[in-house]
Amino acid sequence: MEHWVQTVNILGHSVSFNMDTLITMWISMLLLIVLALLTTRKLDMVPGKLQLIGENIVKYFNDTAKASMGNDEAQKHIAIILTLFLFILTANLVGQLPWKLIHLTTGELAAPTNDINMTAAMAIVVSIYYIFYGVKRNGFKFFFKGFSIDGIIITLVDTLELFVRPFSLALRLFANILAGELLVGTFISLLAVIGPLPFMLFELFVALIQALVFTLLSTTYISMAVQHEN
Repeated sequence: MEHWVQTVNILGHSVSFNMDTLITMWISMLLLIVLALLTTRKLDMVPGKLQLIGENIVKYFNDTAKASMGNDEAQKHIAIILTLFLFILTANLVGQLPWKLIHLTTGELAAPTNDINMTAAMAIVVSIYYIFYGVKRNGFKFFFKGFSIDGIIITLVDTLELFVRPFSLALRLFANILAGELLVGTFISLLAVIGPLPFMLFELFVALIQALVFTLLSTTYISMAVQHEN
């Protein structure tokens, strides 16, 4: 998908930005901040619908994190886990807004997660995060968990996997969101308004599933990193 590319000169180097991705990314963050403020502005013992949804989301990921890494570790990492899920879900859903009504000179507005640069950036942040905590918890032997002469090939594969994971996270999210938007766009051009509705509803489900998959895999990687090695 073509992007609206803006090139600027920074310290003598030309740097290009996908402006359409940046715009929808900031819109996603703004929507998420507004939603968080609305959800938490008046917390009651008997929660309203919005508070109940928020509490259930927090409880689900808190329970998931505790089951995989224990309560103490879960409390340290629940913030990034929840942030990942809520941002990715919001960003995916932003792609379902009627951006085609806004005509740009180049490119078009869409979900920020349909840009490989966006998903790669999130995956790299997750990788740096769990590698940092893995080294903090286990020292540099974190890179050679289970090392043995007999299993040196397996050890090397496991070490290489640390750096392959971000590519798999980035490509999975990017490919699914981009494919969904292209599918909906194709049916809109062929069948006008009514025809694409089933696919648009299906994309809402995909948006949730992809956010969940990215977050749960990230939780698993963090859990594996913070496990104590004797």
